[in-house]
Amino acid sequence: MTIAHTLGALSVMAGALLASQAAQAQDNSFINPDWANSAWYLGAGVGQSRATIDEPRLRASLAAHGETVTAFNKDQRDTGYKLFVGRQLNQYFAVEAGYFDLGKFDFRSTTSGNGVLNGQAAFRGVNLDLLGQLPLSQRVSLLGRVGMHYTKTNTEFSGNRLLGSANTHASERKLNAKLGLGLEYKFSEALALRGEVERYRLNDAVGNRGDADLYSVSLVYKLGRPASATPAYQPAPEAAPVVAMPAPVTVAAPAPVPVAEKVSFASEALFDFDQSTLKPQGKAALDQLLAQLNGMDLEVIVTVGHTDAVGSAAYNQKLSQRRAEAVKAYLVAQGVETNRVYTEGKGETQPVADNASAAGRAKNRRVTVEVVGTRKVSR
Repeated sequence: MTIAHTLGALSVMAGALLASQAAQAQDNSFINPDWANSAWYLGAGVGQSRATIDEPRLRASLAAHGETVTAFNKDQRDTGYKLFVGRQLNQYFAVEAGYFDLGKFDFRSTTSGNGVLNGQAAFRGVNLDLLGQLPLSQRVSLLGRVGMHYTKTNTEFSGNRLLGSANTHASERKLNAKLGLGLEYKFSEALALRGEVERYRLNDAVGNRGDADLYSVSLVYKLGRPASATPAYQPAPEAAPVVAMPAPVTVAAPAPVPVAEKVSFASEALFDFDQSTLKPQGKAALDQLLAQLNGMDLEVIVTVGHTDAVGSAAYNQKLSQRRAEAVKAYLVAQGVETNRVYTEGKGETQPVADNASAAGRAKNRRVTVEVVGTRKVSR
């Protein structure tokens, strides 16, 4: 079986996983049909690879042919890299397919009688992994992976002590398991940095079996991330004024109309990722709200912060409270009396969409502003 054939087989496996997930998403009626567009991501990583050369076995083989090893040097480290594409299945799991090159590892030995035996092994292949993600905060997640890789090994020998073998170049293709652990740090909803260590179970071309580790740093770019929503001004319908029928002689003046309006802002429109400092466009959105309140006798304004379920509940509670306080501080700075503005942080306790999807989490990250007052009715 060639690498191309195996890559095709892995693609079929990945397609089956993704199709089953898409069916599940449809059955669960996720809030936003564009969720699938936000679930794909691309990445590239580079780092140091390490393998263990079986020196005792090589020494024993030389000794069995009457050779005494006088020097043995080995290079068990090289630069490795990987390219991958992934699909986020939900908040906690993703499936990844990729290509990797672990580099080359070699040894150089000399024996009695001016004998020389040198060897080199190179490993590259394709992989399909299931990636688990445990959010520790809005920015940091713990990663764990398990998967399979199909690797081609090229082994070369040179020197005048070839242990009776005329085959100085051999290759081997094997399907083996791999494991990994790491951390992911989000710079934003679209860009993240990963640090990982992955262990590949390997076979070389001369019967040895062992492990190689890849310590890598990767950049991950998430495709089709839900765009920051434009601040949506969604006031509740004003109560219809109730005007008494005029008496034959006296016309009653229109009474002030009680007004309760509630506005919801996407957090991304007001704040940067994982921050509680208002952005310039966030201030402009609040200015637009204040303009809508001209002519109203304000009684109370309540600002409430909400987050998605990524990270700990305690952290999300504090973040939502800080964001609500930031909105209050700006309203007060624009002339609203401080004793008329109240704040609440609800954290992740009041979702309006499913936190299992990226689009749902975007809907849940929001700040609501509820205004209660009276507005005069013109004649």
